[in-house]
Amino acid sequence: MHFIVHKSDLLLAFIFFIILYIFGDNNDLPRNWPVLGMLPSMLCHVNRVHEMCTKILGRTGGTFLLKGLWFANMDMLGTVDPVNVHHVMSSNFPNFPKEPEFLKMFDVLGDGIFNSDADLWKNQRKLARMLINHQRFYRFLVKTSRGKVETRLIPVLNHVSEQGLIVDLQDLFQRFTFDTTCILITSYDPGCLSIEFPDVPFAKAMDDVEKALLIRHVVLETVWRIQSWLGIGHKKKLSEAWKTLDRVINKCVSMKKKEMSKKAELKEGEEEEEAVDLLTSYLIEDDTFNQAWP
Repeated sequence: MHFIVHKSDLLLAFIFFIILYIFGDNNDLPRNWPVLGMLPSMLCHVNRVHEMCTKILGRTGGTFLLKGLWFANMDMLGTVDPVNVHHVMSSNFPNFPKEPEFLKMFDVLGDGIFNSDADLWKNQRKLARMLINHQRFYRFLVKTSRGKVETRLIPVLNHVSEQGLIVDLQDLFQRFTFDTTCILITSYDPGCLSIEFPDVPFAKAMDDVEKALLIRHVVLETVWRIQSWLGIGHKKKLSEAWKTLDRVINKCVSMKKKEMSKKAELKEGEEEEEAVDLLTSYLIEDDTFNQAWP
């Protein structure tokens, strides 16, 4: 009996040691386990991942290398150091080209600024900066944000307060951000923020894409290929979300082209100052390019 109790005590002591090893302070840095990397420590704190990332970056001077599973190729270097960000994203951007694996993983984003390199990236960045720094865009931004707060956010908050409803504030402000961003990019309001809290296919598709891209960083390439072959899992959700994004974006582009065509037919001086959204700027730039290089 004493021998059995002794073995149990050893087992409990070992388990307690493992728990201390995982959850121990260790300067708030995740432990790098053999084979498993830092994944166990990250999973143990998944319920407060943002707080943990803040502490880690604070302890390491703003830059940290996260070691993942050795067989999954998921090591990640994260930095919030302004000097490093400027070095990578601006002053020395040509020295950090996207690898084929990166483009393959983020293929859903197409040839936009996130996936582009060299002259294509420079042109898109230049156009975006010109738009953001333009006074007309600034006035459009202020008008859009104020209007969305006054006509949507405050009425929704008043409604849930009067009805005594429980509301997820994170979901509420995500809807606010999504509507505002869509207006600034396309000038169209998807109406995601309202007292009905409607399901917006485009917003759901964006969430599904975000989750799928995260999972794609973690799982083995073989697992992802099997999901693609069988049409299951996050690969299936990504494919369906991709179709939704293409359908909605194509509709916005078509509507914007018709709108621009009608305004072009107006006589000079008949139209007021119009909204300056990113989509319009890109279409104007595209038309200018096509006229210069037929």
